[in-house]
Amino acid sequence: MVQSKTILKALPHVLKEIDLSFIGPKKQGKVRDYCAKDYQRIQVTTDRQSAFDVNLGFIPFKGTVLNQLSAFWFNKTKKIVDNYMVAIPHPNVIIGAECQSIPVEMIVRGYLSGSTKTSVWTAYEKGERLIYGLKFPEGMKKNQKLSTPILTPTTHGSGPGGHDEKLTRDEIIKRGIVPKKLYEEMEKATLELFEFGSKWCKKQGLILVDTKYEFGLYNGKLTLIDEIHTPDSSRFWIAKTYKERLKKGLEPENFDKEFLRLWYVKRGYSGDGIPPKMSKDLIVDLAQRYIGVYEKITGQKFQAYEYPIEEKIKKSLEKYFAKK
Repeated sequence: MVQSKTILKALPHVLKEIDLSFIGPKKQGKVRDYCAKDYQRIQVTTDRQSAFDVNLGFIPFKGTVLNQLSAFWFNKTKKIVDNYMVAIPHPNVIIGAECQSIPVEMIVRGYLSGSTKTSVWTAYEKGERLIYGLKFPEGMKKNQKLSTPILTPTTHGSGPGGHDEKLTRDEIIKRGIVPKKLYEEMEKATLELFEFGSKWCKKQGLILVDTKYEFGLYNGKLTLIDEIHTPDSSRFWIAKTYKERLKKGLEPENFDKEFLRLWYVKRGYSGDGIPPKMSKDLIVDLAQRYIGVYEKITGQKFQAYEYPIEEKIKKSLEKYFAKK
């Protein structure tokens, strides 16, 4: 595990953003900076930390963990569904085929959990039993395993205030957001990816609680894009302590952003107003959790490196495009 002093030493030099003007006009997502060239998407994963649709700060080594984990999973799951990965010229960079994005996030959940306003548990706790068009039985507990994984799709920030909008399967098809046949293909791929990820994580002592997948079309073919089974897109629990902690009414031991969300919720913040500043202890804890889940899933030791890394990223991209 990377020591706290290494993380704190890196903190002033984290990758907050990157200039990609030498390639083309840059766009910026919550965590990634990206641009397009030669029908390819160049994505640089920064160290920005996002939750509640808000940028909360920066976590050393986070960008590398997200990018390298996604590359690991893309290689493992390409037999299930095609993905957009073309090359990894730098640990923080993925070159992907430019796809036509499908405006629906496929969220799959294996457990009744969550702490955000849009989580299934939040709705269930309020007394709702018909959620995302799915009926839930009475008497369930927070963090309880569902009888079968469920799909709770959302649109990309089309709801009020630009937040994701909860939708049912029938609404997506009826409103023509995604054609029926394509949506069924997305459903099938989503459930197969989740099953594969769950089995792999179980072997590594983890529970894959829930996750999201994003898809696009490349030459008319369904293609997995963005990221897969990372601590930003998924939640992971420690398997060996899950049942005991559930019995005691304790939160499962986790390796994901839920720890961060709970830290903020305890301080009265859930996405509105000015967020509290992240403490150094929180930053170290988050960095070690991201690195920890990387090591558990891949079975590889994470190699810390010297910051800053912006110039190394630029040189790797210049070299990549010089070869083409």
